[in-house]
Amino acid sequence: MSEARVAFYGDSYTLGVGATSPVRRWSTIVCAARGWREFNPSVNGLGFVRNRTNFGDGDLPSQIVASRPDIVFVAMGLNDNFGFATDSDRIRVQVSTDLEYLRLALPMARFIVVEPFWYTDDRPDSLSVITGWIKAAAEFIDADYIIGASHWLEHHPEWMAADGLHPNVDGYARMAELMDVALAALRLPALV
Repeated sequence: MSEARVAFYGDSYTLGVGATSPVRRWSTIVCAARGWREFNPSVNGLGFVRNRTNFGDGDLPSQIVASRPDIVFVAMGLNDNFGFATDSDRIRVQVSTDLEYLRLALPMARFIVVEPFWYTDDRPDSLSVITGWIKAAAEFIDADYIIGASHWLEHHPEWMAADGLHPNVDGYARMAELMDVALAALRLPALV
């Protein structure tokens, strides 16, 4: 599927915050290895509900639909943990709403939903709940699901940027390596 247009619905980890340049983020590394054309409008701090300023026309899902991708990655959920106590019902509903909207609007696209990334060895209870909602929504729209991504940076503080919140270049390189393994298992091999 070389020359495929690939869209990314993500947060700061997909935007590449903490990398020295966009070409060092995991999404761009993955696309470059496969000859894919990347569309990555990911937003720092974004969640399915968290820091979402609008829903519908003009929001990230509608931008992804407008880009007419062949493949859609959904790599979200980390930031929703910070509002879980007050927004859990909204998060659960919005996860399903977003994924179902994308599937209906892009019926021919292949969807790859990634377990939410996480940044510390300590894990809040909310992470497993949100992960469960995302996995269920992925199954409902018949998406491929990449399990284990919340553990990819575990026990490796040297892979984190100075802010302690985002991966550094080495962290993103490791994420790209692990994503490559997961994608190969889904029969999306690299070109090189």
